[in-house]
Amino acid sequence: MLNPQLNKNGELQHLLSIEGLPKAIVNHILDTASSFVGISDREVKKVPLMRGKSVFNLFFENSTRTRTTFEIASKRLSADVINLNIQASSASKGESLLDTIDNLSAMHADMFVVRHSQSGAPYLIAKHLIDTRQSHVHVVNAGDGRHAHPTQGLLDMYTIRHYKKDFTKLRVAIVGDILHSRVARSDIHALTTLGVPEVRAIGPHTLLPGGLEQMGVRVFTNMDEGLKDVDVIIMLRLQNERMSGALLPSAQEYFKSYGLTPERLALARPDAIVMHPGPMNRGVEIDSAVADGTQAVILPQVTFGIAVRMAVMSILAGAQG
Repeated sequence: MLNPQLNKNGELQHLLSIEGLPKAIVNHILDTASSFVGISDREVKKVPLMRGKSVFNLFFENSTRTRTTFEIASKRLSADVINLNIQASSASKGESLLDTIDNLSAMHADMFVVRHSQSGAPYLIAKHLIDTRQSHVHVVNAGDGRHAHPTQGLLDMYTIRHYKKDFTKLRVAIVGDILHSRVARSDIHALTTLGVPEVRAIGPHTLLPGGLEQMGVRVFTNMDEGLKDVDVIIMLRLQNERMSGALLPSAQEYFKSYGLTPERLALARPDAIVMHPGPMNRGVEIDSAVADGTQAVILPQVTFGIAVRMAVMSILAGAQG
């Protein structure tokens, strides 16, 4: 089956998921991001790569960090950015997702950045654009349901590469609510694609999905065992808004068993880095002493996220339909 993310020349046409992306394309995105990191330090923080292009941010689900970094990235590429207020749009009056897309395409959209609570929504849009011969319009998945968050996965990989250089010598632990986390899925696919020899998932049974072992992941329910000698710790927040039923006794109990404290961090390698996709729940999944400590690289992740999203959009804009 053809990869819907790639065009007939094997170039990136849409970014829908890291799963199925060739390693060469992942590395190309990371390498391109490197060239954009320095733009933040310039007096004029702009390049003309997407001048005259229109980027529509379609966030059917709340977001602050992702939406803001996509908007900054678009503007630094000199694109025209349209933030659609979904709550006040025709979608809130019953218009279908694809009718919304057709109407915005008629306004000469060049790219849609889509966040949606339903898994697969960006795929549906990308397929519709192909079926209606609008292959010049590109789709970036900014998070869909529990499925994927590819640009977060890519910025996490950029951060790891920045601090650790060689993926093939690392132990990486992903900790917390993996069951509901699209970031965890994207990170696992990216880490295995880039050759990380040991990826660990740590969490209570109720927050660990089935099939992790088949993805090449070592599963731990004991936090202390799982953190031993790891190089990278990726903490995840408890996604209470996605939970149905009582999966945990309480936030306090969760912190006792799975919160990252200085004592637990000491079980990892001395030069281990601590990451978090945000927003953080201090005192629930991470202790403030760790979040604000010298091993945390949580704020650099946000900064790198702008460069990575610039890289993705500029590569897509240069692809032929």
